[in-house]
Amino acid sequence: MVDSKLATKGGARRWRLKAGLYAGVSLAIGLTAMAPPALAQATTAYSVPAGALDTALARFGATSGIQVLYDSATTGRLKSPGVTGAQSPEAALSALLSGTGLVYRFTGPKSVTILDPAGSVSTGSVGEGTALQAIVVDGEQTGWGPVDGYVAKNSLTGTKTDTPLMETPQAISVVSAEQIEAQNASSIGATLRYTAGVLGETTGAGDTRYGGLAIRGFDMTSEAFYRDGLKLPGTSYGDFQTLDPYGAERVEVLKGPTSVLYGQNGPGGIVNYVSKRPTETALREISVELGNFGKYETQFDFSGPFSEGSDWSYRLTGVARKAESQVDFVDDDRFFIAPALTYSPDEDTTLTILGNYQRDRAGWGLQFMPAVGTVFDNDGRKIPTDRFLGEKDFDYYNTDQASLGYMFEHRFSDDLTVRQNVRYSHLANDQKIVYGGGYLNEATGELSRYADNGKSRLNTIAIDNQVQYEVDTGPVSHTLLGGLDYRWTRYKDISDYYTVEPINVFDPIYGADPVFGGNSNNTTTSQHQFGLYAQDQIKIDNWSFAVGGRYDWASTELDDHLAGTTIDKSVSAFTGRIGALYTFDNGLAPYVSYSESFLPPLDVSPTGSLFEPERGRQWEAGLKYQAPGYDSYITASVFKLVRENAIRWDAVGGTWEPRQTGEITSRGFELEAVASVTHNFNLRASYTYLDVEITKDPDGGNKGRWPTTIPRHSASLWADYRVENDSALDGLGLGAGLRYVGSTYGDDANTFKVPGATVVDAALNYTFDDVTLSLNATNLFDKKYVASCFNETFGCFYGERRRVMAKATVRW
Repeated sequence: MVDSKLATKGGARRWRLKAGLYAGVSLAIGLTAMAPPALAQATTAYSVPAGALDTALARFGATSGIQVLYDSATTGRLKSPGVTGAQSPEAALSALLSGTGLVYRFTGPKSVTILDPAGSVSTGSVGEGTALQAIVVDGEQTGWGPVDGYVAKNSLTGTKTDTPLMETPQAISVVSAEQIEAQNASSIGATLRYTAGVLGETTGAGDTRYGGLAIRGFDMTSEAFYRDGLKLPGTSYGDFQTLDPYGAERVEVLKGPTSVLYGQNGPGGIVNYVSKRPTETALREISVELGNFGKYETQFDFSGPFSEGSDWSYRLTGVARKAESQVDFVDDDRFFIAPALTYSPDEDTTLTILGNYQRDRAGWGLQFMPAVGTVFDNDGRKIPTDRFLGEKDFDYYNTDQASLGYMFEHRFSDDLTVRQNVRYSHLANDQKIVYGGGYLNEATGELSRYADNGKSRLNTIAIDNQVQYEVDTGPVSHTLLGGLDYRWTRYKDISDYYTVEPINVFDPIYGADPVFGGNSNNTTTSQHQFGLYAQDQIKIDNWSFAVGGRYDWASTELDDHLAGTTIDKSVSAFTGRIGALYTFDNGLAPYVSYSESFLPPLDVSPTGSLFEPERGRQWEAGLKYQAPGYDSYITASVFKLVRENAIRWDAVGGTWEPRQTGEITSRGFELEAVASVTHNFNLRASYTYLDVEITKDPDGGNKGRWPTTIPRHSASLWADYRVENDSALDGLGLGAGLRYVGSTYGDDANTFKVPGATVVDAALNYTFDDVTLSLNATNLFDKKYVASCFNETFGCFYGERRRVMAKATVRW
């Protein structure tokens, strides 16, 4: 009897198999699902560079599909000369093992064992092979587990089942923990900088709240964020999107409407934060980081079983940061901790308990500046990028968020699996802000100001029950998924307004005392949402189909405590998705799909009423490509998205308020490529073209115009390389990136444009023994630019200046 449990270490997925009949040493098995396993006599094109033998054998397994068993204690000390060209597995292995003193023995058409003929690695035998006690297998990636390198193979986000990306008829981007570490991304927006179709910092990286989020031309800041497949709703003033990315195993973006599986959300897509889970092998990591803007940060990640053979495993991940920001008098302090426990009494049952707490103490990094002085010169002058327009003894932006939940799965048979995912989440936000309201005297730089004091509390419970059944009907294979989900959310918002003296943007004098003007809002919004959904994933030879439908019921109640009124609204809707994909033997996979979305928002209109539900529709066609024998994934897609009853933030009468526009249409093209060209050379590239238009605007007169903050063109390229040879440079890593965001309109009337910007990122690291020293720089050449504007008077935001971070990490 073999007991298999999932384990992870160093970014690679591992399976632990116990064979109790034999005593001996530990062996490592390299196994991949890049291509179907081949017979030993088959000829395959190899591209395995010289380097560590362990890595070379793993690459051989990835290319050939053959299971490789070897003693990691022995191979870990050896180097391989590598192998290139079309060869049989026998010839390739002979080349890889040349000069190592080791030999190989095929134990079957799909498995081979690496042996020491001197017998120094064996205390017994299996036939003519080596004794087994505990076997570790580097296996096929799961849809929620770690990604080995940059290239993900599977995803749960696209279908809620563990499905290859190459068989999912919709565009999905996956950012791995390894990429997050290589780029030292410290926010969700930063993790998405190199992702096609996504802008994660539309209001500038100086925004200590969340930076803004747009997907496929639509603002998705408050509605797109999910954690482990369960929604974390946002509001006008608070958002879970500040969750620290160090706690993520991967961050995934499913583009386009997703209501058929995830219920009420917007049409642009979702961002799914996949949490780090406990591992079955020991993992220990501590890092210390220093940076400009007064940054001091430490991170830690510990995981493993409680004891050898235990059914329980744990993980504890944390971040502590003391920092300022590029804006004067604005801090960016954080404490984050995420404990996790997994109980797995047998190979069919898993219960994972996940929690987190995050405390952010910051100021308002978001400075509401005029276009004259930022986008345009003000008599030859520009407002400094670090200018603070508030009052340092008044302004703050403090957020606490916490969650506790579990993910349960039980497999009754190879065909039938049930799951239940549950989470309670809490968000508390307290804020005071003095912000710009437009020039009183443009020539002198005197700026009017407004002030606001707000308190928000959000509580939400999400439950998702799933049944998955796999069945064959003749030549047709079905993966059936049925689900019932429920979400309750209560959001309370209290705010007051103040009057405050003006400030000179070029020569500020602080010390004004804002004067209380009255209560502006005191409301409680409650929402109950139920959803019933079904999906059938169909495979017929090389064809893959996804067909799904869902019915949602939502009831929302608004209590206005100032007016003494209560408003309620109940709505329901059906949404669907259908897609088809054909996989050619050469790795090409064209696809088409249609999907819909439905969203009853939590935002309240300026008149105190509830908004109408948003609806979305998308038509998408694309081509996916995964070159046989290469670790790569390329997607090209075209789409048309229509968003009805869209909620946008507009500047009206000196305030920034949510308003409902009739309809916005987004057409576009995306190209994204991610590849591990070799095991030590990674590439990620993207390009996005958008054509976005306000197609209906019954009140604002903006029909035919382009929404603010959305560029027509954006592109990015990132590459990193690690030296692996016998020279003094062994362990040296280099990385560089280029990001371009095109020009955007700065107001709804489209009277002016914000120029585009190109910035360069760079990385340098060196690994020796268990220590990695790294140096990262974003915006390396310190380009000054405006990230976006939403109006000319007081709606412009600077992009982030150069940020430099030095980090030391120890793993053992």
